[in-house]
Amino acid sequence: MKNAEQVTFGGGNIDRAAQLRDDPQALAEQWQTAQVLVMWRGKPLCQLAAAGDVPGALAWLPATHPVVKGQETEAVFLGRCAKDVGRFAIDISTWEPEAQDTDSVGGFVDLSEQRHPELPQDSGFAELRRIMAHLNRAEAEFAATARAIFGWHETHRFCARCGEKSNMAQAGWQRICPSCGGAHFPRTDPVVIMLITHGESVLVGRSPGWPEGMYSLLAGFVEPGETLEAAVRREVEEETGVKVGAVSYLSSQPWPFPMSLMFGCAGEALGRDIKIDPNEIEDALWVSRQDMMTVFAGDHPTIRQPRKGAIAHFLLQNWLADTLD
Repeated sequence: MKNAEQVTFGGGNIDRAAQLRDDPQALAEQWQTAQVLVMWRGKPLCQLAAAGDVPGALAWLPATHPVVKGQETEAVFLGRCAKDVGRFAIDISTWEPEAQDTDSVGGFVDLSEQRHPELPQDSGFAELRRIMAHLNRAEAEFAATARAIFGWHETHRFCARCGEKSNMAQAGWQRICPSCGGAHFPRTDPVVIMLITHGESVLVGRSPGWPEGMYSLLAGFVEPGETLEAAVRREVEEETGVKVGAVSYLSSQPWPFPMSLMFGCAGEALGRDIKIDPNEIEDALWVSRQDMMTVFAGDHPTIRQPRKGAIAHFLLQNWLADTLD
């Protein structure tokens, strides 16, 4: 797929500069002129837009800012943009807002924005899924990296070998157990998401709890010892009863909710009969190319457009445009 890396969170062309992660002196030098992204409970600090608008840029702070200063030992080194200054991220999830915006919390999309009294007045924390399609490629990749790596630290604070509390190392890219010496690295969970077609129709499904009218491509985790192709066939048959023949790879997307890598694949269905497993999904149906065009135009009477920024939207958009090759 020629435009595979145009997917959201891809194509940022950032230099992760991994060779600096275990070089304390180099990291200290990078920190002096660093731009730092502050994270709060998975939300990046953004430059807030006018009321009703979606933030379109991250709010980077200098390492000298009072909220950031002295945090270098707990900061994650994200890398650089070409010859740009070093980019780091810190997490302040222990902060409790005095006047929490709860009106928009919950539901399928978190529309709330939290403002920290010591941070710039035009900045606030916003849900990454809400803003992901509005960020430029580099900022989207930095934000996704920060969210995923802090999510891993939050759920992997103790050694998987002996249970002792582990310590952050290598600028956030490793945890070391002080008791048994075990080294632990960030995990990424592989997930297949499938553009399953039969003639001029595509197979979509919906999970329980999704907003009314929301359908997407089928997806599922890859199991140990399983190829991507086998996972595609297994997941589709388990969820819908549809058997799949030829499978090919299209594109991938880092999906930091919490720490997955989505493998976009195309599959050719061997038939159209659907028998859903209600323990897996709520509904599944075939949508013709013409009807999917109506969905993307926002004019379909019962199906809403897939969320912009998600790889499902990206794959369907390319399928409609006949640009999968």
